[in-house]
Amino acid sequence: MMLRPKLHDHYIARTVILTVLAAWGVLLGLDVVLAFADEFGDVGKGGYTLNHAIAATCLTIPWRAYNLFPTSAVIGSLMGLGQLAASSELTALRALGLSRRRLSLSVAIPLSLLTVLMVANGEALAPWGEQRAQALKSARNTDMVVAEYSGLWAREGDMFLNARSGEQKAGNGDQWLELRGVRLFQFDRDGRLQSIANVGLAEHRPGGWILRDVERTTFSAKSVRRNKVAVERWDSKLDEAALAANVTKPRNMGSGELRDSIDYRKRNRLEAGDFEEIYWGRWFYPLNVLALCLAAIPFAFGTLRSGGYGKRLFLGIVFALGFYTMQRMATELAGIYRFDYRIAFALPPAIMLAVSMWLFKRKSG
Repeated sequence: MMLRPKLHDHYIARTVILTVLAAWGVLLGLDVVLAFADEFGDVGKGGYTLNHAIAATCLTIPWRAYNLFPTSAVIGSLMGLGQLAASSELTALRALGLSRRRLSLSVAIPLSLLTVLMVANGEALAPWGEQRAQALKSARNTDMVVAEYSGLWAREGDMFLNARSGEQKAGNGDQWLELRGVRLFQFDRDGRLQSIANVGLAEHRPGGWILRDVERTTFSAKSVRRNKVAVERWDSKLDEAALAANVTKPRNMGSGELRDSIDYRKRNRLEAGDFEEIYWGRWFYPLNVLALCLAAIPFAFGTLRSGGYGKRLFLGIVFALGFYTMQRMATELAGIYRFDYRIAFALPPAIMLAVSMWLFKRKSG
């Protein structure tokens, strides 16, 4: 039998959503103010103006909202349910025959809708905003620096590339990648080093690679040859997408780009842990939100009936900190001991849901 929303479902949902939005607004507002204060310190450097600082801060709001939503959801849920419990409204609803499961659904369904919006935001708007914010922060030259990186490593087949620093630039309707302090290591099939090329500047444009100030040392069985070239083209399968996997921050990628980056790194036997952590974190994001909120609901039927907003706020912060501490420990252990990140992300919400079920049974008994 399909459950249809009743008047009490709308009432509980409205109360919880309002407190979640209020908590979200306070946390987001504080975070944005602190971020703007940090950006304000860079005003006057190069071509960075106050307008740039304001725009760059605003562009990061979608990402900040995405990160703060789980904490806001659990704090807001506890505040809203605590408000209903303190006024004995939850007790009255229970007296009418509503089960705790039904009351939990009245909370979970509206939060699920907000979570879906945040998932969409995390896939599209938040990464775009972060990239645009980085572009604004670097608006100093005619050739705009879109992003800046250091310590780049890339591999394709038997060729290894290392760059001291790199910049993604845009100008005159074009976009390209510049790498400085580049070293190219070529190995044969037996793993022996064939050549090392020191390159002053490597440019990757739509037409391919251009290497400038090249000094190449070639090793053979009985000799070592060294030659210098001012400019040369380099035919390589390292395309822009593969390099983006090495120079773009994982959090600024969508799930599709993260999946491609993971495949590229595994294909070339490179470390993919940072990308897997972000990728599976996106998939488990909705479960994290619901697990946090459902684990907090049992307290509304006992602990929150007495005590003010301070107690509810404290419980919400404890829940959020406890959950993220568990999750951080699990993901760190996954990186150290090389077990599946899916296990690391599934374990904390599973523990929270198990605790929630145990508390429900205990209070029912």
